[in-house]
Amino acid sequence: MAVLPPLRLGVNVDHVATVRNARGGRYPDPLRAAQIAIAAGADGITAHLREDRRHIRDDDMARLKAETGKPLNFEMAATEEMVAIAIKTQPHAVCLVPERRQELTTEGGLDVVGQHNVLAPVIAKLVGAGIRVSLFIAAAPDQIEMAARLRSPVIEIHTGAWCDALAEGRLSAAEAEFARIREGARLAARLGLEVHAGHGLNYETAETIAALPEFVELNIGYFLVGEAIMGGLGEVVRTMRAAMDRGRARAGT
Repeated sequence: MAVLPPLRLGVNVDHVATVRNARGGRYPDPLRAAQIAIAAGADGITAHLREDRRHIRDDDMARLKAETGKPLNFEMAATEEMVAIAIKTQPHAVCLVPERRQELTTEGGLDVVGQHNVLAPVIAKLVGAGIRVSLFIAAAPDQIEMAARLRSPVIEIHTGAWCDALAEGRLSAAEAEFARIREGARLAARLGLEVHAGHGLNYETAETIAALPEFVELNIGYFLVGEAIMGGLGEVVRTMRAAMDRGRARAGT
């Protein structure tokens, strides 16, 4: 049996910026989070510059590109404004995603079948600028086939419905969704597309997806940020306690 190359991990730092923006200022800094993630083994960084700038901001994208030293995956809507920013920033890759102001997070895949006339010139312009393009889509055959016809070299399969079904205990729905993902990945690979996955992944679901040989990259963010708060909080409280104790000790000298 052939040994597969390691699965790449792209760490999404959007929600580090969400915490920062809740208070204003520059802390916590998504660039620092990106650097920590890379030091821990991330292969690249993902960030979504939304129209309303609810988390990542323009200067974050510029700093992530300039200062991480790893591939930057720029998630964005297919708008003239975002295309211009992407061409100026020159990330390693752009992932085109659907976007609505009212949504809390990306709710589904991009409808490349219904929007192919809009997407075709956007993809051509980005590719012409030397930027790799990925389309964030559901694992539906018609969407995957259209992605190939649009000459997008990469797709990212939306795994949210599968992850949600598992979390809610809807096992038959989860099995059906996973079968769609598996078959969609196989179709995409046959069509010559590079296959990524993302949305809602945790330790267990990432491990399951990693066993499918067609996938070469996972992009994960929200879960990692949440786990970092829980897993790292004890250590930072201990560090704070020690700093306070050192200062208090000096008061008595």
